[in-house]
Amino acid sequence: MPILSMFYGIVVRMFSYDNDQHHLPHVHAEYSGDKAVFAITTGEVLAGQLTSNKTRLMQAWIEIHRDELLADWQLAISGEELFKIEPLK
Repeated sequence: MPILSMFYGIVVRMFSYDNDQHHLPHVHAEYSGDKAVFAITTGEVLAGQLTSNKTRLMQAWIEIHRDELLADWQLAISGEELFKIEPLK
């Protein structure tokens, strides 16, 4: 599963062909053993849990990069190579 970005210890990934489980565009985030799935369109946590400050960082990053994430989503569900996305700084 390709890594899209890494920032503040959070690793963000997107699976190829992963449009069935949550039925909407999403990313997987991992921090210090905790895992969560975030909706790209809303930033909502769909599954799992990160600490509240890491959740807020993820939601801010999703807001900033929503268009890029949706473009990568279209590539991912087609099994194509994804583009890296700039981390939060």
